[in-house]
Amino acid sequence: MNFKKSLTTLALLTVVTGAPVASAQASIFMFDDASDLNTEEKKDWDASAELGLLFTSGNTKTETYKTKLKASRDYENWRHKGMIDYYRSKQEDQDTGETEVTGDKFFVSGQSNYRFEPDSRSSLFVFGSYEENKFSGYEYQGTVAVGYGARYSYSESLYADYEIGPGYSVNKPIVNGIVQEQENSTILRLAGNLVWDITKNSKFNALASTEIGDDNTKSRAEVSISANVNSSLALKFSVAANHNSYLEDASKEKLDTETAVTLVYSF
Repeated sequence: MNFKKSLTTLALLTVVTGAPVASAQASIFMFDDASDLNTEEKKDWDASAELGLLFTSGNTKTETYKTKLKASRDYENWRHKGMIDYYRSKQEDQDTGETEVTGDKFFVSGQSNYRFEPDSRSSLFVFGSYEENKFSGYEYQGTVAVGYGARYSYSESLYADYEIGPGYSVNKPIVNGIVQEQENSTILRLAGNLVWDITKNSKFNALASTEIGDDNTKSRAEVSISANVNSSLALKFSVAANHNSYLEDASKEKLDTETAVTLVYSF
């Protein structure tokens, strides 16, 4: 997957800040809009595009791209949300002059929540995700889950979502560069999301999820803070982690972390 080297302003901003754009983990946990579901209101799709670029030259030549597309919609008793997340990085070998891919991750997810009563905080959710990241020790990992969700508002500017439910996961491990047979497992998915509107123009978001399986427990967490530049643009800083409790390839690290600075355009 190739992306045009656009948004020069963003690239310069990323370089000036000096913040590396690291691997794009899945922010796939909950809905991050602060408004509660109004079953009498029908809204069009809300969408946003997130992009971070980092280029270095001189003694070390690197190229890093991070992009994310998100869309959501409230329709009567339903709330839908989908996301596509992509990350790629390349670095030039100083000895050979060849360019080596050091990161290549693709993630897509979708979720629908149905609230049974207009004034109820409870909902039924259906969730699905698919990820390709050969540097993680897996060629791909996929999840489908259903269950119960609840939203608790602690103030006008602070709320949290919680979800729990059974599911099913599929994955293909990679050991010493060799792709293994597909593995299947039943799982229990737990997820939580805390959203705090710090001010009118800034927001704090903390996400966490874990998918407990027979052999592997896959967990994710992300903390981010964003500040509006104008009505359409926001600057976002995030720190995330992804952990697998078991990898067949012992040479791989179980924990991956990332730090990213990106611009978010809403439309």
